[in-house]
Amino acid sequence: MTLWSKGSRSVELDWYFDFISPYAYLQFEQFERLRSSADIRLRPVVLGALLSHWQTRGPAEIPGKRRWTYRHVQFRAEQLGIPFKMPPAHPFNPVRVLRLAILLQCNEEVVQEIFRFIWRDGQSVDSTDGWSTLCERLGARPTEEELTRVDVKDALRFNTQQAISLEIFGVPTFVLGREIFWGEDSLPLLQHCFAHPGWLKSDAIRRIDALPIGVRRS
Repeated sequence: MTLWSKGSRSVELDWYFDFISPYAYLQFEQFERLRSSADIRLRPVVLGALLSHWQTRGPAEIPGKRRWTYRHVQFRAEQLGIPFKMPPAHPFNPVRVLRLAILLQCNEEVVQEIFRFIWRDGQSVDSTDGWSTLCERLGARPTEEELTRVDVKDALRFNTQQAISLEIFGVPTFVLGREIFWGEDSLPLLQHCFAHPGWLKSDAIRRIDALPIGVRRS
């Protein structure tokens, strides 16, 4: 995918995301915090495929967690000063809009417009009118044939399989080397590892990584 960059930086990151995630939108809007220290490759994936692989459920699939997640996202947006409005329905099917991003080279401007259309303006990408409006904003008129091209589908599939191979279990996730940083609130930890590259090899972290499993749920 396209490199997100404003010049040569000392750190290269891969960012795995799905437009279905409001947390991915909130993290994307904070990329300014990384401009001085990192180049970022944008890697769209299908969150549903990750959940299926790891046999887990998304927050929107558990009633209590669904309510908590939406409230928490609203709070985080207000706390961070990021404009936010839930789309008409959630979850929605993100595959078409993920393919659209890939078709349009998945650069920063395209990804930003899609995220803001859904999560800033609260628009639907499932409806005919919403899709048309989004494409108009992007200056694109993709056909179904273009959206289902083998290379477009393969790129999305490759990113998703690559994420699984890295043991990525959710979005948004940054990857530094082969280390993953999951969640909108992982930015402070990521920046700490920039400043202290040996932290992940410290005695405390090595002990945590080697901790035995006490009990397994049957």
